[in-house]
Amino acid sequence: MATGLRERKKQQTRELIAETARGLFSERGFEGVSVAEIARVADVSEKTVFNYFPTKEDLVYWRLESFEDELLGAIRERGPGESVLDAFRRFVSAPRGMLGDYDAQARERLAALTRMIVASPSLLAREQQIFAGYTASLAALIAEETGASDDDVEPWVAAIAIMGVHRSLVDYARKQVVAGARHAKLARDVRAQADAALRRLESGFAGYAVKEP
Repeated sequence: MATGLRERKKQQTRELIAETARGLFSERGFEGVSVAEIARVADVSEKTVFNYFPTKEDLVYWRLESFEDELLGAIRERGPGESVLDAFRRFVSAPRGMLGDYDAQARERLAALTRMIVASPSLLAREQQIFAGYTASLAALIAEETGASDDDVEPWVAAIAIMGVHRSLVDYARKQVVAGARHAKLARDVRAQADAALRRLESGFAGYAVKEP
């Protein structure tokens, strides 16, 4: 029980720091707030902040930690006869992130977060690192399931293509959010883009974008 209490307190501290950072970032932007200020407002030491969040950027992306587990779980636990691509289709179509079922206030907070990320080169760079890690994990899972050798590039090609769809959908959704798209239309449009992209992966690129003579 003591261990459970310690873990709950650690989680509460983590969420307090992250929510404090979110509020400050919303007011003045990511670059306009220092870790020292976040620590002071949250009433913790700067060292404590870094114990929970190794980089300042992780204060924004910390909820993405569950994304990798969810993605790999959807692939790993797919049913017999279901392809990796079909499992990913189900995963990416589920309501989450910018497509989640939130109230108006929560959607506005998410839109503000989106605008902040788009405006910050350091956040976008950190995001690329995070997604590169997800791609490596997915490639390793595909290689394990297919029995591919270490020098086989096919699992990497599949993982890069699948994660490329995801990253492209994120970029598309963000542009729509910044442009003021309404939530219901955004969800429909993103799913339509996902369907088109996944159909392209299914059919291949042999006849795609052939240069006219």
